[in-house]
Amino acid sequence: MQTLTVRHVTQYTYANPVTFQPHRLMLRPRDSHDLRLVGANISLFPHGNIRWMHDVFGNSVAVVDFVEPSDELKIESLLTLERYGLGGLDFEIEESATSYPFVYSPDDRIDLGRMLDPHHPDPQGELEAWAKGFIAARPTDTMALLTDINNSIHKGFSYNLRFEEGTQPPLETLRLGTGSCRDFALLLIETARALGFGARFVTGYLYDPALDGGDSALVGAGATHAWADIYLPGAGWVEFDPTNGTIAADNLIRVAVTRDPSQAVPVAGGFTGLTGDYLGMSVDVSVRCVRPEEPLAA
Repeated sequence: MQTLTVRHVTQYTYANPVTFQPHRLMLRPRDSHDLRLVGANISLFPHGNIRWMHDVFGNSVAVVDFVEPSDELKIESLLTLERYGLGGLDFEIEESATSYPFVYSPDDRIDLGRMLDPHHPDPQGELEAWAKGFIAARPTDTMALLTDINNSIHKGFSYNLRFEEGTQPPLETLRLGTGSCRDFALLLIETARALGFGARFVTGYLYDPALDGGDSALVGAGATHAWADIYLPGAGWVEFDPTNGTIAADNLIRVAVTRDPSQAVPVAGGFTGLTGDYLGMSVDVSVRCVRPEEPLAA
């Protein structure tokens, strides 16, 4: 078990005071058997009234109504949590699903629903052909197949940290051979769906031991991170991080899971002002391990 602190600051600046529309924040993880939330605090400038809700996926969402105009908007989230490692790849897949292709049970198919269906156009079948290129034989080992796809994105594509809103369509990522963590996650999700797997999008944070003096250096540790969940009977939802080529890694801090990346924006909202008022945005994320002798974040 590791005790981790996460500080996530999003700051917007404007040329003149503007009026803020309601903002939607997805910054709070849910307690689970592998993650325990010890403390959570959101600070706002200017002042805002927060109300909490669960979205259709059960994620915690804060809706903020700001009460006064300002030429600056600052949202700071501080988390303290305990992350429990579950043994990496030490999980059991049902015998009926250890070889691909396999068929989900009727109940699983109903519950997975749209997470089984590709969401992005593939008119020439490029993505489908790319996906089927990983199938060396029928049947083939399920985990070997998914590992090959995950590793192929990790090793064959160039990481590019993008601050633009939105996610690249998977065909664009495939053709460019470059993208951000959310682009790679979506490519893996659509590839898995093209092969009949249930898959969903995960957003959260990544702890890199190198930031605390460790040896490994991971990609995506200085910002919010994104990866994919793929549903395997018996094992459940298994986390695949194509950005770093890892599977079921215990350094991933899950905040929200959704069907599509557009549903998992950490901070979303608008403002009312004049053309040219918006000057820019900055995001700062730090994830640190708390040593036993250190005090927890307030």
